[in-house]
Amino acid sequence: MALTDVAIRKAKASQQLLKLSDGGGLQLWIAPTGGKHWHLAYRFDGKQRRLSIGPYGQAPAGIPLETARNRRADAKALLRQGIDPALYARQAKAARNEARANTFTVLADEFFAKKERDGIAAATAGKLTWLLALAKSELGSLPISDISAGDVLRVLRPLEAAGKLETAKRLRAVIGGVFRFAIATTRAANDPTQALKGAISTPKVTHRAAITDPASFGGLLRSIDGFTGQPTTKAALQLMALLACRPGELRHAKWPEFDMDERVWSIPPERMKMRRPHRIPLPEQAISILKALYPITGHGAAALVFPGLRSVLRPISENTLNGALRRIGYSQDEATAHGFRSTFSTLANESGKWSVDAIEAALAHIEPNAVRRAYARSDYWKERVKLMAWWADYLDTLRQGARVLPFEIASA
Repeated sequence: MALTDVAIRKAKASQQLLKLSDGGGLQLWIAPTGGKHWHLAYRFDGKQRRLSIGPYGQAPAGIPLETARNRRADAKALLRQGIDPALYARQAKAARNEARANTFTVLADEFFAKKERDGIAAATAGKLTWLLALAKSELGSLPISDISAGDVLRVLRPLEAAGKLETAKRLRAVIGGVFRFAIATTRAANDPTQALKGAISTPKVTHRAAITDPASFGGLLRSIDGFTGQPTTKAALQLMALLACRPGELRHAKWPEFDMDERVWSIPPERMKMRRPHRIPLPEQAISILKALYPITGHGAAALVFPGLRSVLRPISENTLNGALRRIGYSQDEATAHGFRSTFSTLANESGKWSVDAIEAALAHIEPNAVRRAYARSDYWKERVKLMAWWADYLDTLRQGARVLPFEIASA
């Protein structure tokens, strides 16, 4: 006889376990303590088995009669497919527990730890921590396998609305990195960020300002020579012009990296954008600047070449270099610390004296063509030594304000 809620509520516990049947194997067990629990009796592979459904009561804490009957129907459907309902329930529970354990925060922290093991630069690590924190604020507690493209989009939309398009673009890429890590470690099946291509407005690319007119660049060099601020800042700007390195590579430079006898600056891979060691030939002009700077900052075995004012353990910031350019009269639309690289690339290429490969190697650019990169083993060192010496002498010519003749483009 089928059960009713009234009959269940009136049923009293006894000294023995009481089993009330609803038919089809569904039973309500009433323990001597008064607890009421649903069970399903069934046969699988010729053996009697039992599936525990849960306690009787109102949702969400308990399982009412109608829900228990639905669970019975689900179990019967599994049996018709040749699936053991109890085993299916255990597997589903294990999957739910695994999903709860593998939240976005857990995967994001593991992803970050892997990046650190791979030798991520300190500055990049700071940016990555910040971006992951933005993602965690919305996605952190969600199981990684349950996060949809819509969930990710809700994280990105406020940034887009605030006009922070570059941040939104980078955040999408970082979230995608976490998902690809989850896929590689078999804890997610897909990357929902792939479905969001084109969903967020694309930031307008703004190139860093750089002076590429030779005569105008000569004026900048003279202004730097007349800079009356900190000698370390002045020397850094002079070396940026001479060596065409990235600002971060120079700002974090340490004295042991410079070999004055061999005339080479060796930058370790952890400070390079592409995580590959890089060497820069030092022309005579750069050697002179470094030798003049050494008595000021060359204290200690691993001293920074350009320490900050507040602590010798921290380098000057890129804002310090850009601020110095503003002080000598150049706006952010005219010149930036990073712009010295563009100046070098433009004028060296326009000279027609040097191979594109040597110039690209001097800038520590990686050949984009994988096949060509596999065969291009040389770093064009001999040509780069001559290139940097020519560049330093050419800057002296510009600095002196001599009449600059246009470069003659070599005929093909």
